[in-house]
Order: sequence, then C-alpha cells, then structure tokens
Amino acid sequence: MAKTPGSTYRLQLHKNFTFDDAASIADYLKALGVTHVYTSPYLQAAPGSMHGYDVVDHRKVNEELGGAEAHERFCARLKELGLGQVLDIVPNHMSLGEQNRYWWDVLENGTSSRYASFFDIDWNSAEERLRDKVLVPILADQYGHVVTEGGIKVVRRGSAFTVEAAGQALPVAPESLFAILNKAAEYAKSDTLNFLAASYGRLPYPDLSDRRTTLARHRDKNVLHRLLDRLCGEEIDICEAIDRTVKELNANPDALDAFLTQQHYRLAYWKTADQQLGYRRFFDVNTLIGLRVEREYVFDETHALIVKWLKQGLLDGVRIDHPDGLRDPLQYCQRLRDRAPDAWIVGEKILEPGEFLRDTWPIQGTSGYDFLNAAMNVLVKPEGLRELGRYYEKFTGESTDFPVIVHDKKIAVAQEALGSDVNRLTNILVDICESHREQRDFTRAEIRRSIREVAACFSVYRTYVMPDREEINDEDRQVIERATQCAKDNRPDIDGALFDFMRDVLQLKVRGANESEFVYRFQQFTSPVMAKGVEDTAFYCFNRLIALNEVGSDPSHDGISLAQFHEYNSTMQHTHPETMTSLGTHDTKRSDDVRARLIVLAEVQKAFAQTVRRWSRRNAHYRTGEFPDRGTQWFLYQTMIGAWPISAERLREYMQKAMREAKVRTSWVANNEAYENAVNQFIDSILGDEEFVGELGEFVSNILLAGRINSLSQTLLKYTAPGVPDLYQGGELWDLSLVDPDNRRPVEYELRRKLLAEMEDLDAAGVMARMDEGLPKLWVIRRALRLRERHPDWFGREADYVPLLANGTKSGHVIAYRRGVYVLTVMPRFWMTLRGDWGDTSIVLPDGNWKNVMTNQTMPGGTIRLSELLREFPVALLTREG
Repeated sequence: MAKTPGSTYRLQLHKNFTFDDAASIADYLKALGVTHVYTSPYLQAAPGSMHGYDVVDHRKVNEELGGAEAHERFCARLKELGLGQVLDIVPNHMSLGEQNRYWWDVLENGTSSRYASFFDIDWNSAEERLRDKVLVPILADQYGHVVTEGGIKVVRRGSAFTVEAAGQALPVAPESLFAILNKAAEYAKSDTLNFLAASYGRLPYPDLSDRRTTLARHRDKNVLHRLLDRLCGEEIDICEAIDRTVKELNANPDALDAFLTQQHYRLAYWKTADQQLGYRRFFDVNTLIGLRVEREYVFDETHALIVKWLKQGLLDGVRIDHPDGLRDPLQYCQRLRDRAPDAWIVGEKILEPGEFLRDTWPIQGTSGYDFLNAAMNVLVKPEGLRELGRYYEKFTGESTDFPVIVHDKKIAVAQEALGSDVNRLTNILVDICESHREQRDFTRAEIRRSIREVAACFSVYRTYVMPDREEINDEDRQVIERATQCAKDNRPDIDGALFDFMRDVLQLKVRGANESEFVYRFQQFTSPVMAKGVEDTAFYCFNRLIALNEVGSDPSHDGISLAQFHEYNSTMQHTHPETMTSLGTHDTKRSDDVRARLIVLAEVQKAFAQTVRRWSRRNAHYRTGEFPDRGTQWFLYQTMIGAWPISAERLREYMQKAMREAKVRTSWVANNEAYENAVNQFIDSILGDEEFVGELGEFVSNILLAGRINSLSQTLLKYTAPGVPDLYQGGELWDLSLVDPDNRRPVEYELRRKLLAEMEDLDAAGVMARMDEGLPKLWVIRRALRLRERHPDWFGREADYVPLLANGTKSGHVIAYRRGVYVLTVMPRFWMTLRGDWGDTSIVLPDGNWKNVMTNQTMPGGTIRLSELLREFPVALLTREG
C-alpha cells in the first residue's frame, strides 16, 4: 500500500540544526498539521556541509548531525507523534575528499582501484598525458611554479604517505613507494626494507575489467602496508632513513616531479578544470563527481541504507535530487521502485513551460517547481507585465529578447565552465565522423562548435532517448529536430550536414557503440547547460520582473490565463495526483512572499517605473563613476522592494552573488573588485539616506497588502490543488528570504509555536488584526492542513478537479475550483487593481450547505457575491456540510 503523505514540511539539517534540534520541534509540526517531516540529505557529507548534497559516505549517518544515535532518537520521536518521514537523496554525484573512501582508493590505485568503475571518469583521454590519470585541479598557480616554490610536499605519517598541496592531502600510489623505500634501504642498510621496496614496485596494475587481479593487488598492498608499519615500529633507524629520503625528495624539484608523475592523478592549476577535467561533475562543481549509478552494484552500494530505511518504515518516501544528471533516469526510478514498491517517490525534475513529467517514470511526480510557476504566473497581470517590459527596456537600454539572452549565456557556459564536457563529447563525435566517409572531413573545431550550438538550442533540460532499449518517442524527436534546425539557422558558417548528422545520431538513425555513448552523454550535458546558462546566469541578466526568474520559468512569458491554470491542474489530477506542490525550496531564487509582493509591480508598473527613475536621479551622487549601471539599479530596487525591510549586510551579500552569477561585469572566477565595491558603497549610502529609506518604505507600504493577499492566494492554491503540499522551513509566517544562503538562516520556532497556540483563541477578524505578525498565512496553512488531515480523500486521487467560473464585471479576478464533491476553493488575483471592489461579481455554489473553513461562515448553495464571501477574510475554503 502506497505511503503517500498528506503534507510535508522541509527541514534543512546541518551542524547548527541537528537531529535533536529537529526532534525538538516535531510536536510543533504535528500541531501545525503536517503529516511528514521532509529533510535535506543526511548521509555522511563533507565536513562543515550546510546542505548535505556533498555525500562522502553512503554507509553512515552524518556525524555532524548527531550520528546514528541522534538519528534513532529523531526517528523515534517522529514515530511517537505519528509523523512520517521523507528524505532527500543524491544519486547523481558524491563529494571528493579524503573522507570518500571510494575516491581515495581511485586516486591511490587509478584504473586498478576496486572503485574505478564507480565514477564517471574518462580513463581513455584523447590527450596522452591524461590517459589513465585523474586531473586534480587544486593548485593556486601553474604546476611548475608550485613545485619549484615548495608548494607540494610528500609527507610520511607512520607507514602512510600522502602528497600535500593547496591544503589537501592525496594518497600515494603504492608502486611509487619503490623509489622512496629503495633509497631509504640503502641509507639504513636494511634488506627487509629493500625487499618491501621491490615488492611495492612489483604490484600488478590490472585494468578495469580484471577484477580478480584488482582484488589481489588490494590484498598484497595491505599486507605490505602492515609489514612496513611493523618494521617502522620496530626499527627507529628505518624511520629516520625514510624521513631523510622524503626530505631530499621534497628539496629536489626534478625528483619530486618525477615522483608525482608516477601517481594516478595529475595535480594542476585550478583554471585547467573547465577545459581538461576528465570526469563528469555536478554542473561545474569540481568537487562533486558523477556516479555511475546505472551500474547495479553501484546503485546497491550507495542505496543500501536508504532501501533499508524504506523497508523498515523509517522512511515513507524520498525525493530524488537531479535525476536529469543520470545516464538512464527511467532505469534508476524503476530500480528504486522495485526496491521500495510502496514508497512515495518524487523527482527534482525541472519542467519547462508546457512540458510534463514522463508518464513512464514509476514515481508520483516532481518536487513542485512546475506548480510554483503555474501558481505565480496566474497571479501576474499580463498587460501590466508587458508595459513594465517597455519601461525596463527604456530605463536600462538593455535587450528584452530573453531567448537571445538565454542562447548567448548557454553558449558562454558551454564554452567556459563546461568546456571539459564539450571536449569529451567532441572526442566521441570526432571518432564517429571518422568512421563514416561522408562525415570524416568535419574538423574538430567545427564539431566542438556544433555541439555547443545544438545544446544551446535545446528548449528543455534534456531528452530521454535510450539506445540500449531502442527507446525514443515523438516528443524527443521533436525536441531534437527543433534544436538542430535552430542550430543550422544560427550557424550558417558551419556545414548544415554536420547538424543533420548530429540529429540522426541523437534520433538513433545512425547506430553504433560510439553513437550510443554520444547520445547518453549529450543528454547528460544539456541539463547543466540549461541550469548554468539560464537559472544561474540569464535569470540575473533579464530583469523585467525578477519574481518570474524562477527555476523552470520563462520570465519572458506574460503570465498565464485562468484557462491555462485550470488546464494545468486538471492534467496533474489526471496524470500525477500525488505529485509534490511547493512554493519555496532551498533552491528557489526568492521566497514565495518576496515573489508575491514583487508581482504586484505588474499592476503598478507606471508608478514603479517613475519611482525608479526618480530614485536613480536622486541617488546618482552615490554612484562611483558609472557604477552601478542602470540594469543593476533596476534589479537592486526590485530586490529592496521585495525583501524590505532588509539589512545592508544581507543586501550586500545577495547582490554580490547576483552580480557574479550574471557574469556581466564580475564573476566567481574573475572578480571585478572596483565594480563590486562601488555597488556595496552605493547600498550602504542609500540605506543611510533617511529620505530615500522613507520613500522606499512608503512605496512598499502601498503594495504591502496586495502582496500579502497574493501570498494567501497562492498558499491556499498549494494546499487545495492536486498534489501533496510541501512547506519550506519557516514559511508558515511571512518570509522575505532571498536565494541561498539567505534562505537557510535560523528559523524562530519558539515564535511560531507561540503564535500557533495564540491563534487557537482567535477568529478570522482577530487574525486579520495581527496581519503584520504573519497570522493570516499561518491561519490558512493550519486550517487547510487540519481539513486535509481529517479528510485526506477529499484531496486525493479520486477528488476531481473542476474549474468554477465567476460572473460579473470582475470575474477575471477570481480563481475558483471544486475538489471532488466536498471542497471548493475561492481566491482573488490582481488585488491591487481590484482594491476590494468586487462590484456585481458572484459565483454559483453547488447545491447543499457550505461552510467557509476560514471564517466558520455557513451559506446555502446558489449564487453568492464575492464581496460577501470574502468580506471577513481574503480567501475562502468551503466544505459541503452534511
């Protein structure tokens, strides 16, 4: 029987908010009405991790969260309160580092490692110098300079040797110890040490396929380590001889270079990573390496604890992080489903507008970005948004052609941050072309450019063509056809036949081992291009209305109509009625309340544009030369309006991240200190200007109520639309957080516990009187959750979604729908334009007696005016009585 949650509450666990901290608020979450606690990943992560996505050991619980004992206490507390648990899991990648025993073994033994096949490493590089080696780009300068200046050292601790560089320790290839121990044996005149040196030098070096010899090497290596350890412990002169040898090695750059050349990794300048890295990463993060989880033994090794917890009932479900990074997402989902047939499984699948989750995936749905964007876009006033765009273009002088911006940013990301991925794909396609007469003359440069261009033209994160299963559908064919045709149109300087050939390879019309490999890898490549090029770059460059710059959104769209919104929900009820619905996650660019306030700007677009022009003139003397430019000002003033009140420290930190992500005048890899300092000084100056701060506060106060009503509308949508509603930590009150790490600040749970208790004695009027404290939002959540708790079937698989249309002059301001036969939801949109004047607008309630859960008001079926229905509280949740 499926263990579908009624609702979830997301907690971010880290060293400052542990299992015990989470257990201490479990009773509050129970009182709030959620059924499941949904946590960030908590397998052992890299030291100091504040998010848990950098797993280093799948066999244990994160010690910084309290380890296994605290985990048991946490699970016991949830069970005691009748709360279920959902865990975020990370199948795509692991963190590098000494704590990762798989990775340490790979660095030590190369292709002879027991775990060489666990990671997505290109051992057969086109460059001879990188063949059978792993690039480790951690040096602050060119390798030769670092060696000469003594920045790389060999270090002995007991019988263990490491290479230390850039604050990191790396293992030493056991066979390379021959050079050190042989010389030390001469100094110590030790036949035993000489024997050990020769034995290390004779260790076998099998390839990936020779499992038997690999295990024998591992056995022999451990025996030699133990013998060396014993020898060092028994004969002090042996240790002194080894230390003398190591000291001489470190003092001789030529000898040290020769020793480092014997290692199974290649130390390098950090800037080489973008073009030469030989392993698949999570996006462009060098310290997160891709796993080959499509190999069943890798799946079993990395999922043993998770599957165990699912079978034991400690977990009722999981959220799959970044499934698009996997070689075969469908296979992964099916494998997980086979191990946990009753689990509630959702995936962090980012869907572009008009795209839906594949119905072949045996999971309940997505992590809710698609719902977030539907709920936001139906609240945006289209005509105001279009006019706002004209004001934006006039004020900034910047392009408002979002598709062009997206294309250019995706090309830049593919060329720079993801250059090593392009090179790997290029090597494969070069080999493919070489094996076909008609394509053999295409140059490497042409092929590289064509790969970047086709990826930049993809309209979705990826396709799901599976060569091994001969699997391709019409949706994938169309995406590939459009992308390759777009590439041909964009690049007439490249022979169109090359794009046609790429299309045929991607559509399985040209077959072969290399062709299949190219298809798999290209599909894993397009999602990082989309994520880094759009989410993490273009979204900080196209700033018409920054609320719309959200994961899975197209901010150039002018909102969606009521009909489109209802169509989306009807589709979800039919296809994925148990998907997650969310308004905020750890990855959203802004909190739901910031977005709710900002979308009001599409209703006061002229006033906003006039205000920004005025502020730009009055604050011009705070600029440093031409900085900040007008585009940055437009972005900054929106941010201040959306998150006000905000401290200078928070705003500076956020703007630094936003500017670097935009990669226009500064970036993460090339900081423009003059520009960043100018923006910081500008922020400090305007926040120190009492007159400006007063004007800012007045502008915000004028749209404050409309923004809060938007928040209540989208909150009620989340709790009554098809799906399982999730609440991001702290979001039960007004929350004006920005992108991480701002949205990971500590949550005041004692305040929330206190307000929840006080609210029990209030009515709707009393709640509305305490608007500034966030009680109306808490009220909507608590009342909706209580209803879902009492009647889960009213919102489940069988509860139809039926749109209701209002009548009258303001009917376009009403969102209304029925769930099954017992629940009816009504809320306003475009409140700033409406200003509470509903005129003759009404809605027809189905037959029966109805009760408004928000006000306890009862009413018969039939026509009711919106002015009456929403008189006491801005949104209505009606249930059929009797």
